[in-house]
Amino acid sequence: MTDVLFYHLQNQPLERVLPALLEKSLERGWKVVVEASSPERVEALDSLLWTYSDESFLAHGTDREADAALQPILITTRRDRPNGASIRFLVDGAALPEDGASYERLVLMFDGNDPDAVDHARQQWREAKAGGHACTYWQQNAAGRWEKKA
Repeated sequence: MTDVLFYHLQNQPLERVLPALLEKSLERGWKVVVEASSPERVEALDSLLWTYSDESFLAHGTDREADAALQPILITTRRDRPNGASIRFLVDGAALPEDGASYERLVLMFDGNDPDAVDHARQQWREAKAGGHACTYWQQNAAGRWEKKA
């Protein structure tokens, strides 16, 4: 059974939250795929992971690169996972993967200030539950900390 985590972004944008969650994933020894909605978004996330902190960066690549299979974090618009990732981050409304049960964890991140994104996340919650996955829902409090709500 795959753990499916829903992250309801309200007080901080994806660009502030995603790098921290990716760092934690790498600390656990997981390879990661980040699925975005467009090539432009892939490029923006690629730039973000090189520059989000003055003290560090996250080693990563995109699906455009010849060594995509070697990347600890791979940013893509495609549904495959050439790097053998055990965790998949879905941003910008990316759909649950058909092979979702083969992942250790799926992480759906959505903008809580966008009613369409919230509706889409609710539909994905129903799909994940119907698929037999263990779902948890995380929401930011006023201090920016994550609280498990369901």
